[in-house]
Amino acid sequence: MTTKVATFPLRLPVSLKSAIETISDRDGTSMNQFLVIAAAEKIAAMQTEEFFLDRRKRADRKAFLRILNRKGGEPPRREDTID
Repeated sequence: MTTKVATFPLRLPVSLKSAIETISDRDGTSMNQFLVIAAAEKIAAMQTEEFFLDRRKRADRKAFLRILNRKGGEPPRREDTID
């Protein structure tokens, strides 16, 4: 499978470029790979936030409390308790 790529010029403050060079060298990656991974991590974090915000909007608090407070079941196991 071939991944299509795009290029674009990136302007960085000199201090940030220097820090990226140092860290990517220590990590054994190129600056490009470091920046791609950093961007992917940021996108994943933001999409995760959006996912949970969407789930929160669909939450049914009454159903949650009904399930939480239902009778029956079994008591917590010893390894599930905090001493």
